[in-house]
Amino acid sequence: MKKHLKRLAIPRSWAVKRRGITFIARPNPGPHPFKLALPIGVVLRDMLNVVKNAKEGRNALHNKEILIDGVKRKSFKFPVGIMDVIKVADDYFRIVLEKGKLSIITIDKKEAEIKPCRITGKCKVKGKTQINLYDGKNIIVDKDDYKVGDTIVISLPKHEIKEHIKLEKGSVVYLIGGKHSGNIGKVEDIISNKIIYKRESGEVIETLKKYVFVVGKDKPIISLVKKE
Repeated sequence: MKKHLKRLAIPRSWAVKRRGITFIARPNPGPHPFKLALPIGVVLRDMLNVVKNAKEGRNALHNKEILIDGVKRKSFKFPVGIMDVIKVADDYFRIVLEKGKLSIITIDKKEAEIKPCRITGKCKVKGKTQINLYDGKNIIVDKDDYKVGDTIVISLPKHEIKEHIKLEKGSVVYLIGGKHSGNIGKVEDIISNKIIYKRESGEVIETLKKYVFVVGKDKPIISLVKKE
């Protein structure tokens, strides 16, 4: 795999400038797919503007209180993606999707203590169930009450399960793929691998189940859009 990346070739989901500088850091392999991951150094420099260049970014990651999901990361290229929580000094941020672009919103300390995680798979480990989460985490559970497509809310940084939100009629979903990515709506029906949901505007849309991220039972449990 190439270690460099030309700005003209960056994924469309990256909300950074494509022109002016030839190269940009390529995220290391990690918890998020390449098209939906940003190097933490690029986030600090190009989106949060807390450092001026890569050198300052590396120094900040080594010496300052910068945490991702409650864990200190030192690599400039560590990948961050949807729902990840970033702490910079006394400020907290979450990665979200806005019109198909990875964006950053400011959140408060209380909200920064939880993270919704979509279940992407399950398997048996020594008689217990292991649930596999979209961001690479795996959690062993005693009861097999969880289904692929459901969401669990975990505490940060301990990764304890705080809540289980099922993908079912009436649940609130957030689109993380397709041409409607960033949309929020309520599930109207589930047909095989398709979801029909209604936006607040009343518009009814059909999408694939793999693009749906459950974020609440009646309303989103976290902030998903920038505060005006």
